[in-house]
Amino acid sequence: MGMHGRLTFLLLLLSLCAPGTFVRAAALLDLPCMVTLSEDAAPGTSVAEVTVSCSNTSDSPNVTLHGTEPSHPFSLITSSSDPVANTTFQAEVTLHAGAELSAHEVNLYTLTLRATCPGEDKVEKQLFVWVKGGQVLRCDAPFTSAEGDVVRVLADVAPRTPLYAVMPQPLGGLTFRLRNHNTPLVLTHQGLVLAPASGFDPRKGTQTFRLEIEVMDRKGHNCSGAVRVEVLPSCRPCVSFLEPQQAVTVPGVIGPLEVVTQVRASGDNVRYAILAPTAPTFFTIDEMTGKIHSTHRLEVAQEQLLVQAYNELHPADHDTTMLNITVQGKDQREPSCVPAIFVSQVPETELPGSTLVTLRCTGCKGAEGCLHYALEGPPASRSHFRMEGPQLQVSTTLDYDSKAVATVGFQFTATIVVTAGGQPPRSTRVPMLVTVTPVNEFTPVCPNGTTFTVPETAAFGSAVGFIAGTDRDYPPDSLEYSLEGGPGPEQPFSVDVHTGEIRVVGPLDSRQHKSYRLTVRLTDTRNDLDPAKQRSCLCSVTVHVQAVLDQAPVCTPEVQELWITARSGSRQPVTRLACQGSRDGTTLTYSIAGGNEDGRFQLEGNTILYLPNNLPEPRTFVLLVEVWGGSGASRRSTVVALVVHITPRSTPMPPSTTTQRTTPLKERLVVTRMEAVWHPPAWFVAVLTVSGALLLAALGCMAQRLLCSNRAPGKLLLGKSPWDVVEQKGNEVEQGSSHASSLEQFDGRAQDPRTGRDYLFNSKTGARRWI
Repeated sequence: MGMHGRLTFLLLLLSLCAPGTFVRAAALLDLPCMVTLSEDAAPGTSVAEVTVSCSNTSDSPNVTLHGTEPSHPFSLITSSSDPVANTTFQAEVTLHAGAELSAHEVNLYTLTLRATCPGEDKVEKQLFVWVKGGQVLRCDAPFTSAEGDVVRVLADVAPRTPLYAVMPQPLGGLTFRLRNHNTPLVLTHQGLVLAPASGFDPRKGTQTFRLEIEVMDRKGHNCSGAVRVEVLPSCRPCVSFLEPQQAVTVPGVIGPLEVVTQVRASGDNVRYAILAPTAPTFFTIDEMTGKIHSTHRLEVAQEQLLVQAYNELHPADHDTTMLNITVQGKDQREPSCVPAIFVSQVPETELPGSTLVTLRCTGCKGAEGCLHYALEGPPASRSHFRMEGPQLQVSTTLDYDSKAVATVGFQFTATIVVTAGGQPPRSTRVPMLVTVTPVNEFTPVCPNGTTFTVPETAAFGSAVGFIAGTDRDYPPDSLEYSLEGGPGPEQPFSVDVHTGEIRVVGPLDSRQHKSYRLTVRLTDTRNDLDPAKQRSCLCSVTVHVQAVLDQAPVCTPEVQELWITARSGSRQPVTRLACQGSRDGTTLTYSIAGGNEDGRFQLEGNTILYLPNNLPEPRTFVLLVEVWGGSGASRRSTVVALVVHITPRSTPMPPSTTTQRTTPLKERLVVTRMEAVWHPPAWFVAVLTVSGALLLAALGCMAQRLLCSNRAPGKLLLGKSPWDVVEQKGNEVEQGSSHASSLEQFDGRAQDPRTGRDYLFNSKTGARRWI
């Protein structure tokens, strides 16, 4: 059919789907005219949905599906009521179960839906289903090639592990068939190639398996290909027994569930099982450990067991051994020894060949010497001890100070195995623990002739040096240091008891002592089990005192300005110089170097004194005081400048005249004045403010109480007006003032409230003259 024919066919279908003009009481709503369906559609696929509308709601409508082909693959699902509208019902056309569509056989189905509502006319409508061709079955190129696809796996892969998928995304309805059956591999219905149920044999080399597979869909389309699986040898070890046959003899009676022996096989994930006999009578095996247990009490028994060891993940990897178990039925006991446990402390000076203990063992009937003694344990224990018959002896020195003994924690553990002859041999074990104790063997050592140098200006606590003492006993260099004679003026040094550090604890003077010879005692500690056993040595140390050049004294301040008022009488102190030498305890010498005119000043130590001599008028002196520190030719000095203003106690004022006089020019003198200012902290200001407020409040209360107590209650001032009272009080104040002024004459001397300095006040001019 050409393109023109197809268009004509579609127009014909659309004309058949056009609605009629007659009016019906029932209606088939939402039913499409034509539906396109792929031939690959699965059973149960929904084709179309239809809504049946009725005028009467008394009962459900009768809806049926008819087709031109009697065996059409469609079915109608029973209609159901719409919960929203009671007059409408839903129906669905689906592809029924087991249906298969083929566009090659039938590509168009004509379906007729008939609906009959109770009491209404029958309604019918056609539905055209157009079937189009589905996807074409294709297989991948590697699978369809001549050599086929290749898969490589290890031999230890788990059983039934998926190895290959024929169709990565298989379509529905595909059938996979294996053409060759001479392979242990498994092909599933989903097209998966699985490993054998028992796994691959890891003992074999590289194995190759080829599978020829055919794929077919429901339409008869098919494709075929091949898969080659290469099994590579596994990298893991195979399960195997060291001995293919073993024999075990039980010397006596054994109870139920006692361990008779244990089999061991090498490999990964090893498990054990008894293959023969199928139901063992006397023995059972632990699957995990391989231990053989008795099932009940056995006196005399003999049984042969075939034991298998296998890999739990790969059961094909297995091995077997034959185990012969014989129970003799004799109650033979192992030897008994005294002591059963040996614990002892041994000093490190114990000589090789010394016997630590002699075992007394019984349990051997027969010839003398049927007991054999052996020492088992760590290599360190077996190298330091040995067995000579029943005697445990020291075989080498037990040096507590060696690294080998310290590594084992100064303790040796081992087991003495005592074996009695016979068949089978019987043995007993005696545990031993030997602790090595320290012995103070060596005397401390220090290098003689140790010399240090320290400057004579070194402060208290300054480090001088360390004494390098050593001790070979363990723990190494565990020493205490002490100074013979102790610190004092003759040796102003101390030694730290633990570190051996020498420090300065007194003044040093190279002129008095150019060097000190100290004797330090070194005593070892914690080197013996007995703390009283100590060793010591004396170490000679020389400390040289290095001379330091004297520095000039420092005076604070270097320039001072002073005001004094001359008093009559003896000497008057002016100030005291605050100077300090370069070293503590340095003696300072003071002398007036200049400015001492007419010898009006003199020195007593660091105090400057003024000698009054009726000075007629104020005068200023500039003194230069030289301060010397140290002694000898290397001593240094500094100069302090003092500006002293001398004011006579009473200075007559000259008469006021207009005489003009010429003042000779003098050399200008620059004086630096330093005042100490104190800035109080904030908390001090706050406390002072609060205290002042409280003090003012207390004074106010006190004044109020005094006024209240002076006032006579109930008395009034009669016959006087308020103005008379005020006038009377004013007169009393004036009389009091005149009386006070007459008692003492003001001499013009006052004090500044801010700085506290004295000055003379001129009442005529209002000028101040500082004293």
